[in-house]
Amino acid sequence: MLIAALVFIVLSALLHIYIWVLEQFLWDKPQGMKTFGLEPEFATATKELAANQGLYNLLLAAIMTIGVIALALGQPWGAALCFAGAGSTVVAGLFLLLTSPNKAKAAITQLIPGLVGCALLAVALL
Repeated sequence: MLIAALVFIVLSALLHIYIWVLEQFLWDKPQGMKTFGLEPEFATATKELAANQGLYNLLLAAIMTIGVIALALGQPWGAALCFAGAGSTVVAGLFLLLTSPNKAKAAITQLIPGLVGCALLAVALL
């Protein structure tokens, strides 16, 4: 159960690294604009905001990665990092879903790996 939990948390971390790349480097490029449904003028005007948001996604990925490594090395405090990082992705996904229902696919994509990882980790630690 622990290995399955860690796999889902790693998937969540990898997804958030991908989102970081999109927001940090590709926001005003064709791939970024297509992914987020942006017009060129809006992408240019919000590029700095997106880069800042991207950094948060990278930090969440780092927290989850450190937590997974710590747990894999037998350090129980790694669970706290896994719950904090993956749990944050769940909350952010739920917030996106509630505030922007038209972005439901993105919200669900963001929250599912973290939710499954947290649930499996909780069961594994019981």
